Amino acid sequence: MLDLSNLRSAIRYEGGVSRRLFLAYGSALSAVPLLGLRTSARAKAVFASNPFTLGVASGEPTDTGVVIWTRLAPKPLEEGGGLPVEAFDVSWEVATDDKFKDVVKKGETVATPQLGHSVHVEVEGLKPDRWYFYRFRAGDAESVVGRTRTFPEATVKPEQLKFAFASCQHFEQGWYTAYEHMAKDNLDMVIHLGDYIYEYAGRDKLVRKHVGRKIKSLEDYRIRHAQYRSDPLLNGMHALCPWLVTWDDHEFENNYANDVPEKRYVPKTAPKSLADQKEAEPAVIEKMEINPVDFLEQRANAYQSYYEMMPLRRKSVPHGPDMKLYRTVSFGRLATFQVLDTRQYRSDQPNDDKASDLNMEALSPSQTILGHKQAGWLKGALLESQATWNVLAQQVMMGMADIAAGAAHKYSMDQWPGYAHERMRLMKFIADRRIPNPVVLSGDIHSNWVNDLRTDDRDMTLPVVAAEFVGTSITSGGNGVKEPKGLDTLLAENPFVKFHNRQRGYVRCTVTPTAWKSDYQVVEEVLKPGGAAITKASFVVEADKPGVKPA
Repeated sequence: MLDLSNLRSAIRYEGGVSRRLFLAYGSALSAVPLLGLRTSARAKAVFASNPFTLGVASGEPTDTGVVIWTRLAPKPLEEGGGLPVEAFDVSWEVATDDKFKDVVKKGETVATPQLGHSVHVEVEGLKPDRWYFYRFRAGDAESVVGRTRTFPEATVKPEQLKFAFASCQHFEQGWYTAYEHMAKDNLDMVIHLGDYIYEYAGRDKLVRKHVGRKIKSLEDYRIRHAQYRSDPLLNGMHALCPWLVTWDDHEFENNYANDVPEKRYVPKTAPKSLADQKEAEPAVIEKMEINPVDFLEQRANAYQSYYEMMPLRRKSVPHGPDMKLYRTVSFGRLATFQVLDTRQYRSDQPNDDKASDLNMEALSPSQTILGHKQAGWLKGALLESQATWNVLAQQVMMGMADIAAGAAHKYSMDQWPGYAHERMRLMKFIADRRIPNPVVLSGDIHSNWVNDLRTDDRDMTLPVVAAEFVGTSITSGGNGVKEPKGLDTLLAENPFVKFHNRQRGYVRCTVTPTAWKSDYQVVEEVLKPGGAAITKASFVVEADKPGVKPA
């Protein structure tokens, strides 16, 4: 838990908050977990119960390496995971076979209490485009065996990539049956697009119940992540193949925007962004529902716990309330994935996050969902890519869907339409620079969509620039609706939308040099275990031929 009692008084001035000072303080704190790796550790620990209750995971594959992960927690839903405040030696092995007769890499690391007794081993020196097996040992205990792989070399164009993407897995609202079916798909990787956990307090009369209150402290977030990862189906899917992960909002706080909370009281005299409050009066700060320093402290807790629980590289270690997640991952020359972060750097949502027409704020050049640094990085990364398929793996829908019937127009201000100028500018850049075969993967809204994207989706005379596949939730929203009301009206209002569905499930993608196929896998029952899965619809994009077609 971060002790920021001295910080609160140190960083206030003229009624405002110095984010720079907060980040400087947070940067110093972020070094603590890495310093802990040099501490003494208990090498011959004897555990009263299995310390590997949270399983194993892998991620961030390259052509020569991968991250393997575990966390020691014999009692995962207790403070400290049931371990004392001390470090433990952890050994690891990587082999070409699941019996570990051919061990190709091995070593030792340290699980420190500063990092929640998690370990992130960056294994290097592996062969390209190969499957491997891995396991961990701590004291007298041994983990389950995980399966992972490296990706092809940068100069190679593979014949196929098969992966799934998912999002929104509210623990209380359903069973993770989707992962049971996903495990049978023999995937090369999984992409999770956010809302891995939900922050709300436990509620009665749901399928399952969160442990504890609405989460705020570092220990709260650790326990919530542990509760989710304790699910055997989610846990098992992590062990089968590498994952690429990014967050949305519920990993921290619903609908937050950068350093602006969802619920706040800001008088008209106050600026909208907490980052620009130098001129705000002290009384304004006091009237805010969430103290800005407390909010950033909570964000630091959320970001650290997220890093602790995910198979991420050391370069993603958070610095206080900042954590860099946007990055490039390439599967040879077949597909390059730009993994984005549309929460941490965005401007506040227009119109107080209420659906509306595209107002002046949404169309303002200063309104950003990516932040200017990430936006510049993205354009450079797209220009550098030599892949057949160029993929944006991100959180919120990019299609400009009008959700009002008739002459009125309403667009979600939390999605890309709330940042319409930046969205149209990005589409224009992709079109003008002739970025090959752009595909957008999205989650967030608990429903399936297939969209043809144009520079401005309101003008169907413009050429198609990219395809967007939006995946529904794993469980959030319960079983959903098989035949949503007003579907015909929605499709008529938005002719760029090729498919819409409101059940649960995930999207399975098969990518080749000539075509991209997305299968919408729907789980018909998540309120009880064992629900059946069907392929609700399949769509294809042919290479160098923009536009989505039914398969």
